[in-house]
Amino acid sequence: MPAPFRLVPFSLGLSAVLSAGFSYAAPTTLPATSISAEAEADDPRVKETSTATRTATPVRYVPQAIDSVKTANVMDYGTNDLGTALSGVPNVSSGADTRFDSLRIRGFDASNDFYLDGIRDDSQYVRDLHNIGKIEVLKGPAAVLYGRGSQGGIVNRVSKQPEFGRRSTIEAQGGSEDLRSLYADLSTDPTDNISLRLNMGNMDENSFRDGVSGNRQLFAPSMSWQLTPDLNWLVQYEYSRYNRTPDRGVPGVNGRPADVGRGTTYGSDHDFIDDKSQSLRSKLSYELSDNWQLRHTLGVFKLNSDFDNTYQTGYTPATHQVTRQHWQQDLTTRNVFNNVELEGGFDTFALEHRLLTGIEVGSQRRDPTLYNAATSGPGSSPVPALDLFNPNRELRHTGRMQVASNNHTEVESRAVYVQDQLRLNDQWQVLAGLRYDTFDIESTNQLRNISEDRDSHSTSPRVGLVWTPLRDHSFYASWSKTFSPVGGGLIGITPGATGNGNDLSPELTKQKEIGVKSDWLDDRLSTTLAIYELELYNRRTSDPLDPTITLLTGKQRSRGIELTGTGRITGNWYVRGGMGIQDATVEKDNNGFEGKRISDVAKRNGSLFVTWKPEMGWYAETGLTLVGDRYADNLNTVMMPGYGRWDALAGFRQKDWDLRAALNNIADKEYYESATSQFQIQPGAPRSLVVTGTYSF
Repeated sequence: MPAPFRLVPFSLGLSAVLSAGFSYAAPTTLPATSISAEAEADDPRVKETSTATRTATPVRYVPQAIDSVKTANVMDYGTNDLGTALSGVPNVSSGADTRFDSLRIRGFDASNDFYLDGIRDDSQYVRDLHNIGKIEVLKGPAAVLYGRGSQGGIVNRVSKQPEFGRRSTIEAQGGSEDLRSLYADLSTDPTDNISLRLNMGNMDENSFRDGVSGNRQLFAPSMSWQLTPDLNWLVQYEYSRYNRTPDRGVPGVNGRPADVGRGTTYGSDHDFIDDKSQSLRSKLSYELSDNWQLRHTLGVFKLNSDFDNTYQTGYTPATHQVTRQHWQQDLTTRNVFNNVELEGGFDTFALEHRLLTGIEVGSQRRDPTLYNAATSGPGSSPVPALDLFNPNRELRHTGRMQVASNNHTEVESRAVYVQDQLRLNDQWQVLAGLRYDTFDIESTNQLRNISEDRDSHSTSPRVGLVWTPLRDHSFYASWSKTFSPVGGGLIGITPGATGNGNDLSPELTKQKEIGVKSDWLDDRLSTTLAIYELELYNRRTSDPLDPTITLLTGKQRSRGIELTGTGRITGNWYVRGGMGIQDATVEKDNNGFEGKRISDVAKRNGSLFVTWKPEMGWYAETGLTLVGDRYADNLNTVMMPGYGRWDALAGFRQKDWDLRAALNNIADKEYYESATSQFQIQPGAPRSLVVTGTYSF
């Protein structure tokens, strides 16, 4: 009989006991899956997750694929953005430019499916990774726990939290293109029941792209306070600022990215983007009894984002001219989410349950004011076009700007959900969940003084089965469903819109997935093999007889297979990587997209990194990232060729010091990372050197 579940206020105790609750008696006793503070830090595996179930659960028993990336493994290469950090993760790709983070997961846009410690973080900005310990990508619909969206999956950043007895570190980094940064990760325990942590720092960088540079600032204190033996309070604050030059890449010419130098840009020397974000998170965990815990989570987020951006919108072959537009924006967003959860374990008729039930209340505000170049009237002037091969960035629009839109949007959301992790016997487990959401949105056009509101509701189920016939292999199957209401993505509807675009029911997505999760080499290496079909079957499309009318008759489908492997091969040798194959296409559409591949989505991608890392002394790592051909636009008019990038690092560490040097794109391969349209394609970085030094005390 397995050891009983026991909940304790702090996550390490919870994870250890919960893992024990999933172990089996001989002869099919499963290996230990709990993680302690003494776990081997060099192991690239993340063996336990709370993203997939909102409970501390071994990855082996989650009937859904989930990929985890430790930020320490990517930041040594100078990486500080989500798209690059997740490059090579099977069937995940970046669709970002320098304005905000954007990802595709299993062929579906996940630009609004970002989370920070499980709290929705869907504002448009570029996120900082210096206060993040790991990034978890849950593949497939996740509405059963997280609500609207999440068609292809969600991305949850797990922040660095206070740890009793943890050492402090100071890290300096420098490299190509004038990269220079200094960050501190400080820890102290003023009393036996209070632990404090502070992440702070500054980074400056130029770019291989002409006229492009940026500055980042971070200040992120946190506190873990054991108020009583049964009550823990975790409080976290983060202030992040990113002031940078916008860059929309190069245009497509004759079905390919323009054949120009990879430093060529088409903006203005006066362009800028300035994001200032603040996040406050509070989590109270109260142990009601040996086996039940009550949690309250509060998340408050605020973003102020301003930009002045001149970017390319087309190309005229006869004159070799790149046409441009000039836009300015003042954007503020504010999100408040309250979540109350009850988690506990009990037995019924010899069946073991891990029950989770929760209530979530959200309030969001979004206020964008957009200005564009006036094309008529006093003070108006055109935006100068630039030569494709020799653009003069000093040529800029100096005429009058006019207000293009000024909207105010309010969203009120409510949800209740329940989940049961049910252990039937030594080999079979069931995961079942259900969530009911209401989504109320009201948008006001403050230029025309008109408002519209829409109410949506939906029920999101998930069911999964895990079968463990052998000690080291767990087979699983799952089915899940999600919804995307009108106005629930970018946050906002268009008051007074023609047709019935604001009156539509939510788009719906369902996924079927089977797979096997295995441990090899005496539990040193873990693999996941997943096969899935993901279908958006209520896709919005225009009426072929009246394009002003929107119908829910479209369909988008993605089918694929993924294989990942992480862990220690032998001795001091480690490996991490995976590969994905997918076919993501529009199956039904009235707008010319039928049969087309989804933009920024390769049919094949993957990565493989091999590391040799003794406990002390010299160490080294090398790896390949492979990405297949992708289209820059959904009409499939411009193709970005596939590429392979070779990276490596070498370092030396002692008890208190760690010095390493990383060489990116060793072969100096010319490639393209992502695109936001056929006229805005982002070149990849050339060969670069990054040197990092860390001191611990």
